[in-house]
Amino acid sequence: MPSPTPSAALELLRTTIVDAEPELLEFRRDLHAHPELSWQEARTTERVAARLEKAGLRVRRLPRSGLIAEVGESGPLVALRGDLDALPVEDRTTDPWVSTVPGVAHACGHDVHTTALMGAGYALAALHDAGLLPGRVRLLFQPAEEVMPGGALDLIALGALEDVERIFCLHCDPSLDVGEVGLREGPLTGAADALGVQLRGKGGHTSRPHLTEDLTFALGKLVTELPAILSRRLDPRAGVSVVWGMIQAGSTHNVIPATGRVAGTVRMLDAVAWADAETLVRELVAQIVEPYGVVAEIGYQRGVPPVVNDHLSTGLLTRSVEAAIGETGPVPTQQSLGGEDFGWYLDRVHGAMGRLGTRTPGGPTYDLHQGDLRVDERAVAIGARVLAGAALLSLHAVG
Repeated sequence: MPSPTPSAALELLRTTIVDAEPELLEFRRDLHAHPELSWQEARTTERVAARLEKAGLRVRRLPRSGLIAEVGESGPLVALRGDLDALPVEDRTTDPWVSTVPGVAHACGHDVHTTALMGAGYALAALHDAGLLPGRVRLLFQPAEEVMPGGALDLIALGALEDVERIFCLHCDPSLDVGEVGLREGPLTGAADALGVQLRGKGGHTSRPHLTEDLTFALGKLVTELPAILSRRLDPRAGVSVVWGMIQAGSTHNVIPATGRVAGTVRMLDAVAWADAETLVRELVAQIVEPYGVVAEIGYQRGVPPVVNDHLSTGLLTRSVEAAIGETGPVPTQQSLGGEDFGWYLDRVHGAMGRLGTRTPGGPTYDLHQGDLRVDERAVAIGARVLAGAALLSLHAVG
């Protein structure tokens, strides 16, 4: 008997997801209304697990939160990844499914990622039942993408990549129209680390700075000089960026404080520069504040490496987008300085990430990590088809 053709399998994927779309949208809205922070995704985990078990997938719940599901009995193994966690952001939308949890919202689109991956699981289970799945697919529903160094490392330690030959994922992009998927071979995101510096020194009256260790002045020098010096000490092609998100010192106008602190991120485009960044930052902070006599306590959290899409995986993802949307679906995209812990998976196996368009054509452009983020829900079914198709085409490529 001749082997089934990918076209027949892709058509079954399409019809399965079309039939499931009302359920998927209802599910996504429920997740949006009940967001959970990193490592607290218990409700989300259980709801996904119950749906996948009902669809016939083998489900393994992880010790803290998150789950791994698998479909297929033998043959090559491909993985798909989605993330579960929300952000500590107030939901400012007015949709009926607005967050019911004060100060927590799916402001990065992880509710879309989770639901699209679940829909892909439905389609892949239908393929398996029809004898059209030429291998195995593992679905990684990962917790804690929004914290450094990310929940990916925990899943890897639990064996999530064992025997995996290739891995794919999608991330919402509100700057692209729904029906478009941004693709790029090579580096797609940047490396991202967290930096915090606590300064301590002798405070005093602002009329006698010479009798103090002028901590506020030292703090100002650190804030301005570290980004400038770092950009001269690392290869400019690395695209290093130090941006401060928090500065705290003092409580009144005429007192030089004894403590102060700054916190921000260190980002760059290049993995080679990332390997040297922490040592260099620590050295430079000490040199900058030393003339003022203050003591610096440096907290440096290495975060995530860049996401680097390999040639074959990018091609397979492109073919899946074309099959799901058409030839206008794949669009070029640029590398960003945003961090994504999917990079940890790609440190170990080949794979690719695509950017899933969520903007309604002609509508407003939102930004990620903002409480007003809205997505065009047609992206859910598109994401499910693209993910399932990438797994299917990859299995055919290695089978």
